[in-house]
Amino acid sequence: MNLLLAEDDAILADALTVQLRRSGFEVEHAPNGAVAEYLLLKSPFDIAILDLGLPMVDGLTVLKKLRAARRNLPVLVLTALDSLDDRVSGLNAGADDYLTKPFDFPELKARLHALLRRGRPLTAGQELGNLNFDRNARRASVHGESLELSPREWLLLDLLLLERDRVVTKEQIVAAWAQDRGENGGGNSVEVYIHRLRRKLEGTGLQIRTVRGLGYLLEAEAGGGMTTPT
Repeated sequence: MNLLLAEDDAILADALTVQLRRSGFEVEHAPNGAVAEYLLLKSPFDIAILDLGLPMVDGLTVLKKLRAARRNLPVLVLTALDSLDDRVSGLNAGADDYLTKPFDFPELKARLHALLRRGRPLTAGQELGNLNFDRNARRASVHGESLELSPREWLLLDLLLLERDRVVTKEQIVAAWAQDRGENGGGNSVEVYIHRLRRKLEGTGLQIRTVRGLGYLLEAEAGGGMTTPT
């Protein structure tokens, strides 16, 4: 995943670049708004992190020019400007998310993945073990029988399926709930919903494995399999 980091604080930019690359991103750094504007309009990126207080050209202007060019690139604003007016201005200018400094990197990473998930094309349907999952219709079934899922259980299953080749952290789950439901879920409630979803997936050939200290991984049970029809 190619990411543009527009940040004028050299120390923060260096630290973020290292962490983002360790998390699987290809990072290009823009130290000012002029460079950020040029790169965003000329180079293909999957997502961008944009500081508003950039020198030469401020981040809000860069964002407005990007949206005027009809670019639908996911943009996360990362800034020290934390007033309500600042947040509203950033979102109205076309930001997809807004995170204020100081921040914790796991939250930043979770928000980036949430934005990338929202931008992925939806598939018509998937056959995974004995589970049929149709994201377009928002329907899941096992052997033709409808699988009754609460809104949070549905979002949790959707996230686990989208990230099925990677461990999903509690922070990612909470961020996904917040993005789609406009509310925050506490860390303890994650275990509750994981437990409920595990029970509902019994007999599907799929299981949710706890990766200690990291998060959760959806995988096929021994002898099972995951396929996506073409």
